[in-house]
Amino acid sequence: MKVQELVNIIGADFYTGVPDSQLKALCDYLMDTYGIDQKHHIIAANEGNCTALAAGYHLATGKVPVVYMQNSGEGNIINPVASLLNDKVCAIPVVFIVGWRGEPGVHDEPQHIYQGEVTIKLLEDMGIKTFAIGKDTTVEEVQSVMSEYKGILDSGKDVAFVIRKGALEYDNKVEYKNENAMVREDIIRHIVAVTGDDPIVSTTGKASRELFEIREANGQGHGHDFLTVGSMGHSSSIALGVAINKPEKKVWCVDGDGAVLMHMGSMALLGSNKPSNMVHVVINNGAHETVGGMPTVAGDIDLVGVAKSCGYPNAVCVDSFEALDAELQAAKSRNELSFIEVKCSIGARADLGRPTTTALENKINFMDTLKNS
Repeated sequence: MKVQELVNIIGADFYTGVPDSQLKALCDYLMDTYGIDQKHHIIAANEGNCTALAAGYHLATGKVPVVYMQNSGEGNIINPVASLLNDKVCAIPVVFIVGWRGEPGVHDEPQHIYQGEVTIKLLEDMGIKTFAIGKDTTVEEVQSVMSEYKGILDSGKDVAFVIRKGALEYDNKVEYKNENAMVREDIIRHIVAVTGDDPIVSTTGKASRELFEIREANGQGHGHDFLTVGSMGHSSSIALGVAINKPEKKVWCVDGDGAVLMHMGSMALLGSNKPSNMVHVVINNGAHETVGGMPTVAGDIDLVGVAKSCGYPNAVCVDSFEALDAELQAAKSRNELSFIEVKCSIGARADLGRPTTTALENKINFMDTLKNS
């Protein structure tokens, strides 16, 4: 169905969420219609963040907000849904729109398989009435469901539309870009050239896919890399756990701006622990590029200032390969925690592949390499 039809049926005037490729039609429509507008549309740092924001909207207006997200974000909403929104607590009504990655019977990446299996169950266990929209779902069916949903929302309970692959359409094409010149795959190629046999923990999305393909192109193995294909926002904490327990290794985290924003508290933990053998590289293109290119707020944030305030002893921002190479070499040679923000363009190769090894194989190879090298 056309995304405008779903929006009209729901009838809300405030949306907040975290972008998802399964919801690209909705995200593009919202960006095309509102952009980032405090009154109508805000892209949040994580799904719990936007759930709380939606609660504030309801408290201030008495209206029902919409929260959109990929199903991988359901874990982030459990606390605010159960301890804030629930009708046994504050009875705050919210319409959730959830992209169903890993739906049983539909091929998807390994990090989505289990989440896909429990998507409906998790929502229902939280007391959220759920209806799945597919390619064949009619406007009349959704109208009928929304009529039922209005009574549920009036009672202070929450509801959800779970969106199957290809269920929503939007005809307009929205272009996302910035003014940065450096390409992420080239940035990662420069990182690989400096790290040598050091372990790398890379973040969710295209960064890990590009790292995998760079190793393939170089004729290298993949044992030095842990590809955090799921668990967005946690790669730096994974790297911290490795660095603390492998003090003889220089451990690199290749992170993204959206991931850093999602769980920024990890930077405070890193700055407090100050692992002398860790380098935290944040490739900042100000976008959720892996799921379509919708903006993050990272373009407006002084990440170097955040890192310094969190206690990182070394923090810099670079926007050229000459500066990047110099800072990578300096970070490799020093015996202190380092933070490098790299300003990056939006975009990737159209033929970018995916890792050909499984997540479990990646884990085993990485652990074996750490143990034996």
